[in-house]
Amino acid sequence: VTSSCGRNRAFLLEAKEFKTWMEGVALLLDLCKTSPQLVSTNTVQIFDYFVPRICDTHKKVKQKALDVLAEVADILKDGLNPVVSCLVEGITNNLNSKDPGVYAAAVKALEESMAHLDKVSLMKEFSHRRSELKGQALLDVTEHLSALVAWVYPRSPEVVQRYALPVLWSFLGNKALPVRSANVRTVVTKLACALYKVMGAKLRKHAASQPPHVRENLSDIL
Repeated sequence: VTSSCGRNRAFLLEAKEFKTWMEGVALLLDLCKTSPQLVSTNTVQIFDYFVPRICDTHKKVKQKALDVLAEVADILKDGLNPVVSCLVEGITNNLNSKDPGVYAAAVKALEESMAHLDKVSLMKEFSHRRSELKGQALLDVTEHLSALVAWVYPRSPEVVQRYALPVLWSFLGNKALPVRSANVRTVVTKLACALYKVMGAKLRKHAASQPPHVRENLSDIL
């Protein structure tokens, strides 16, 4: 009986917590709609509580938080720049989710971030996340990194050279690249072509300092 009571109590606590988190996430969206300036001036404090919900153990809470984040990015825009690092980490951690709803919500949040947050900051964060990611998440982030190149390079070429080029070299440095999955090759080709489009011959000059197989893989792609 005691064991049964304990399980029931744990279930009720979990249910209460679930309801509280769902209400809290919805409340943030309402607050952003009614008082965006208030949220923008307290972004760090507010999102310290919100970001953990993006990686919540409850799939419904996680998906709801990602859905809300996509809407919030559209409302607050640059107001989210102080927390871009933790947001990118939270979003990208969900890009390998086996749950279709969570994955779709993460992709949507990523796309809204691309549309409304500082693109230079996003490029830096995507590059930093590269070593932490694998599988679909790594491919998704690399594809979105490629999409930032055309915007960032004319404004900050040094940022592209410092943060996007190492991502390309890391892929091309894998000697198994030519025989790896078509998805990997498609994403790497997209990044290489995006860089070549803005850098031209400078890309090959930068590649000259890389190992021979990296230069060969680059030539195969271009």
